[in-house]
Amino acid sequence: MVNNKGNEIVVKTGKPEFDNFYALIRSFLEQDVMEVNIDGQNIRGYRSPDAKSIWIRDYSEIMRGMKYFEPDLKSTVSHFAATQAENGRIFDYFTTFPEKLPSERENWTKYVRVPVEADVEYRFVKAAFLAWQVTGDDAWLQKLLPKMEKALSYIITHPWRWQAELGVVKRPYTIDTWDFAYTAGKYPWLQFQVTDDSFWGVMHGDNSGYYEAFRIMAHCYNYFGNKADAVKWLQRANDLKTAMNRVCWNGKFYTHFVKLTPVEIPGVNESAQLSLSNPMDINRGVASHDMARSIINEYIKRGKSTGAFVEWFSIDPPFPSGIFGDEKLVAGAYINGGIMPLVGGELAKAAFDHGFETFGVDILKRYYDMISQNRETYLWYFPDGRPSSVETSTSPDATPTDGWGSSAMLYGFVEGLAGVEDKQKLFQKVRLSPKWVAAGVDAAEVEINYATSKTNLKYQFQIKNDTIDIVVKAHHSEVDFHVMLPEKFLALQVSLDGVLIPIENEKVESSNYVNFSCLVRGTRKLQVQMQSIKL
Repeated sequence: MVNNKGNEIVVKTGKPEFDNFYALIRSFLEQDVMEVNIDGQNIRGYRSPDAKSIWIRDYSEIMRGMKYFEPDLKSTVSHFAATQAENGRIFDYFTTFPEKLPSERENWTKYVRVPVEADVEYRFVKAAFLAWQVTGDDAWLQKLLPKMEKALSYIITHPWRWQAELGVVKRPYTIDTWDFAYTAGKYPWLQFQVTDDSFWGVMHGDNSGYYEAFRIMAHCYNYFGNKADAVKWLQRANDLKTAMNRVCWNGKFYTHFVKLTPVEIPGVNESAQLSLSNPMDINRGVASHDMARSIINEYIKRGKSTGAFVEWFSIDPPFPSGIFGDEKLVAGAYINGGIMPLVGGELAKAAFDHGFETFGVDILKRYYDMISQNRETYLWYFPDGRPSSVETSTSPDATPTDGWGSSAMLYGFVEGLAGVEDKQKLFQKVRLSPKWVAAGVDAAEVEINYATSKTNLKYQFQIKNDTIDIVVKAHHSEVDFHVMLPEKFLALQVSLDGVLIPIENEKVESSNYVNFSCLVRGTRKLQVQMQSIKL
């Protein structure tokens, strides 16, 4: 029976901002569940915060939060696969509910693909991988692999999606990964279509998304023993990473939009615009550590200089008000410079991975303070802290239970601060990197469950004087440890159940870590002996 008690993630530190973090976010996600019946089949997904529909882009991101407690992780992914076009294209969303009341009242079944979007197929691949990771259903994934390959093949062959000369993914001129294009005033409202007048270019977030998707394909083929296809997709991933970094990196961060069609927007310098996919680029693996450091520092600098209440910009600086065709898209609203928790969660995870741990902790604390006051979380906020509303949004809804942003924050919390990253499925291969030192926590108990497959990993962490004790419990996990040490300490030795094991000290920016590995079957006890660094 699936665990519905809310204890899929248990964190005990004595600090409410950490101990209550998961329960509060789960309370949001539970209100986002959306169930439909199509062709006699029940499909259970999670709705977008601004529309009563199931978008693969939102769903694949929300999965990072609801995967711990949700009993049905496959029906939505399977439906997107079943409705795939012959050429490999995936729909953006489906719904059986009227969307634009009062003009639309029909409860028909509706499918939509927004033509200007180039990011849909990689999100489908990521969603399939996450569902497999949690359920461990090899047969289901094997059946889906041809669909996943077909979706990615569409991207690298279709003239709307692939720029062969540069070896990168392209799209019409949108704001980062969003779904309406700039038209220079040639269209009366938001423009979602590809036309002869589309202004083409390269958006970095598309390319980092496909880099990750190509690597997922390589991982899956390798897992199932298909070495040839694994090598093929890994090479494609590496080639795309090289091309993307050559085309999009501007020395400080990824240029928002690298134009292929010449177009000038008065007052806009795309290379100065810091857009939301930058921290995602880091977490997807295309940015080197030096590049990640530069991106994070840029967010910190702008957080101090812009006057925004937090630095989770959708894009900064924004575009001139209204130029995308809707008067509500003023500077500072929605995707045009609004503040998005989905950026904050990604930024926190990137910070934890690249030596900015106290900054990552600070992001999580600020978010917890923000959502615990009224138990509300929105897709976006104005820079002065006001939340979005129906009146200020271009979409017909604006619920206070945003799943994308809250799931991104939970991702930063579980995989960043608590440091539990599943690298295979069912916790069979885990990177365990507790960073409680950065949060001023000397003792923590952590339990991470996949309720639907009844698998978990638990650990206890305690630091005292020059010793860190870690007790790990799992059914069968190959665990790579990357343990943050207190300031001015290095590891001298690590014992596993009383026996010394090989270790390696590592410095990430100014933070010290110790790395080691072991197999965990049942309970293993590890002790890190440290020595102070004499300056």
